[in-house]
Amino acid sequence: METVTTCFTITYSYDQYRDAREYVEDMKRHRKRVFWIGKENKSDEELIYSVIAHRILSGFYNTHNARYTNAHILNMTNQKN
Repeated sequence: METVTTCFTITYSYDQYRDAREYVEDMKRHRKRVFWIGKENKSDEELIYSVIAHRILSGFYNTHNARYTNAHILNMTNQKN
């Protein structure tokens, strides 16, 4: 299996940021959840941005709606490993 490193430049709204921050705050109360695997030493900001990116990208793959992605994904670069 081949691997590609992909970098996305995304845009997000204040509401998306607030929702992600609330999600991270909730996860802090549940330290044994799968959410924390590999994330133990990340800052709150890193976690918030990860949640935002995950939601935008998973929304793209779940809705197959090009208008949705065009609104949030500004740039994407790929590099074969």
